[in-house]
Amino acid sequence: MLRVSADPAELDIALVHDFLARRSYWAPGIPRETLERALANSVCFGGYIEGRQVAFARAVTDQATFAYLADVFVVPEQRGRGYGRAMVKAVLEDARLQGLRRWHLVTLDMQPLYRQLGFTELEHAERHMQKHDPDVYRRAAGG
Repeated sequence: MLRVSADPAELDIALVHDFLARRSYWAPGIPRETLERALANSVCFGGYIEGRQVAFARAVTDQATFAYLADVFVVPEQRGRGYGRAMVKAVLEDARLQGLRRWHLVTLDMQPLYRQLGFTELEHAERHMQKHDPDVYRRAAGG
C-alpha cells in the first residue's frame, strides 16, 4: 500500500534528482542545487512503499489562489498500480491547497489520468502565454 507524506524531511532528494535529471522529459539535466531550491519553495509529496520512496509530486503555489502541479512521477518498476493517481489526489486534497481558483499543469501524455481528477484542456488557450528557456539547466551545468 502506498503511503503519501508531505513531510519534506522524508524526501529522498537523490532519487527525485536522479529521476528528474536522467529520466524525465521535462527536466533533463536539472542541477541538484536548482532542484533543492525548487523543492524548498514548493509543497512536496513523496509516495512510499515499505519506507522506500517510489513516487513524487509537488505544487508550486501561493496557497491562496493558484497552484501549478509539477514533477509528478512514479519509478518505472512501480507503475501501473494507481500510485500516480494516488499522488495527484493527495496533492489536490491537501488542506493547504483548498479553495484555489486555478490549478495548472503541463503533460505530454497523461491527459487521461488528469481528466479523471477534474482537469480539463485550457479554455481560451490563446490568452495563456509563457516565457520558456529549454536550455537553462544545460547552461547552469556549464554545458
